[in-house]
Amino acid sequence: MPRLSVPEFQSLIDQELPLVRLFGIRTESIADGGAVLRMHFNPDLIRPGGTIAGPALMALADATLYAVVLGMIGRVELAVTTSLNINFLRKPPPADVIAEGRILKLGKRLAVGEVLLLSAELEEPVAHVTGTYSIPPLSGS
Repeated sequence: MPRLSVPEFQSLIDQELPLVRLFGIRTESIADGGAVLRMHFNPDLIRPGGTIAGPALMALADATLYAVVLGMIGRVELAVTTSLNINFLRKPPPADVIAEGRILKLGKRLAVGEVLLLSAELEEPVAHVTGTYSIPPLSGS
């Protein structure tokens, strides 16, 4: 069972990360070790060439990893990204983008995860992301 619910996580990112509102990112599910978020299509996210801009895709992936990590450790707002690597696999069309994240390893101080970014209009992934989060020490640790 996740340690943070979908409404709790969505409220946190809506209040503390206004960028997610600009990108239209919504949390669809959080499970123990996984999360699914969606970035609703917005024409303002299109870059030259008619594809969704890379920075928007990276923001979605990072928010998804945040959901995965907080789903496992609870509301630890100061858990932060220490690395994020994205491989763009194909051009995402102007459509919603779905992010499916999962934990690869959860330690005391670091969490490593991956995210597949999928277009609502394509069967194959548009990007593969790996990232590491730093987990602050718990008080008294």
